[in-house]
Amino acid sequence: MMKLRRRTAALLAGTALTLAGLPAAAQMAPRDTLVVLREIDADRYDPARTSATAAGEALFLLTDTLVSMDWDQKTVRPGLAESWTVSEDGKLYTFKLKQGVKFCDGKPMTAKDVVYTLNRFIDPALRGPVRWRAGKVKEIRAADDFTVEYELQEPFSELLTQLAQYFTGIVDQATVEKLGDNFGVQGFNGVGPYCWQSWQPRQDMVLTKNPAYNWGSPIYQNPSPQVGRIILRVIPEANTRLAAVQSGQGDVTQWIPYFALEGLKRIPTVKLQQQPNYFYDNFMGFRVDKPVMNDPAVRRAINMAVDKAAINKAVWFGAGEVADSYVNPKALDYSAEAAAKMPKLDVEGARKLLDEAGWTMGGDGVRAKDGQRASFLAYAIQQQYNNGMMQAIQADLRRIGIEMRVQLWDATVAWGKLATQEFDAFIISYPYASATDALALYFPSANRPTPNRMNWNNPDTDRLIDAAKAAIDPATRAKAIGEAQMILTEQSPWLPLIRQPLWVMSGQRVEGVRPHGIYGVALYKGLDIRLTR
Repeated sequence: MMKLRRRTAALLAGTALTLAGLPAAAQMAPRDTLVVLREIDADRYDPARTSATAAGEALFLLTDTLVSMDWDQKTVRPGLAESWTVSEDGKLYTFKLKQGVKFCDGKPMTAKDVVYTLNRFIDPALRGPVRWRAGKVKEIRAADDFTVEYELQEPFSELLTQLAQYFTGIVDQATVEKLGDNFGVQGFNGVGPYCWQSWQPRQDMVLTKNPAYNWGSPIYQNPSPQVGRIILRVIPEANTRLAAVQSGQGDVTQWIPYFALEGLKRIPTVKLQQQPNYFYDNFMGFRVDKPVMNDPAVRRAINMAVDKAAINKAVWFGAGEVADSYVNPKALDYSAEAAAKMPKLDVEGARKLLDEAGWTMGGDGVRAKDGQRASFLAYAIQQQYNNGMMQAIQADLRRIGIEMRVQLWDATVAWGKLATQEFDAFIISYPYASATDALALYFPSANRPTPNRMNWNNPDTDRLIDAAKAAIDPATRAKAIGEAQMILTEQSPWLPLIRQPLWVMSGQRVEGVRPHGIYGVALYKGLDIRLTR
């Protein structure tokens, strides 16, 4: 941990300089332009073909969904649909669309556009990573120009919650067909408050106000955007982001280095706000069908050996929360019974478990069994906290005779690398709304190899997750998803790590910022944000 401590000291020193005020190295943010600072970019901005939070930062602005999500992360509000009804058997949803909605190119939106978008989202040929979020669809049809009927084969208890996510954002068929595989790379046409102007990967995405937009979610005071232009600017270095907001080169960021939080709270020219209703977890997933990782004893020993409290203190500066279960205790249908079975920190116990499983210590300090060394390769996106966690985990595992090799990737290529299945383990972070939402993303066997990158294939968890998704009765859903949590806790396909908070930092000329947090995105639609100069 000495290397990690030295890195921490350096970061704190850099923060002290930033908080004292660094000289501006670039022009001030232009008038009527909100400059949003980001840490990483996405590889594409096609809502049906990505699951990246970084993509959501732009897509929630570029397009709208049938329904919207309130600040509590539980209450579904109108979106493009002004109202809806659900049949008694829970299989038919009828959405009445708002009239007057227009795409960025001025074309009116009708039910046909909604049907096209949703059918494209669930199209197996598109290989969308999260098309399961649509439920088991029987048919999606347009009853008339402003009525959409969404018929399921069986009830889906979280359909409305899923329809609020950016994956189902309405897109223009003509633009999709014109751009083909480059839709969301070279252009976009949606019905959101902002329109695609340009994108330079790893640098800037420029959005301009949709002049027709006045149909914003009722969670906002203003149904129309208050800013003429938004620049989403990628600045990977944390101190540079801090300095940019303080000097007026940038306006707002949710990518705040946690080591700086306490210092920023004491600066009167900086506004800090936190969203208390936020479920965003970091974990390490294990490829359970590969050597070493296919041994439950190894996976459980890793869970027992990693000091997550020390990681939270050294890497996250105490701002996070130790993840001692697969689901946040505040989330719907969290199982306290399953959480009680989670392995606790016990380094000696981890060594004993490996001994009993036949993994003997080698002369190089790495265990082996049947000629197989206890060595594995872990992938992660190149980010400050991933880097620090990898270092800490690597050191903790070395103490019990397990060697972890590390490969970090830039965010624009990381998703492609994760799709190769060349790794043995990976670190990733993800947002969710409930226990069923969390487990139904990563653990169904049908979701292999993405996003079920563990290649977890268990008929019992498949059955239980399906039962939870189809349940109409809340108690039935909670029981099924609770049993699934218990199986995963016992088999350890993950190492839950840290639950991260959501803070937003904004500069002096910005008003109306309030962090939302849907799918990890702070600004959501950004409709109440305005600039004073």
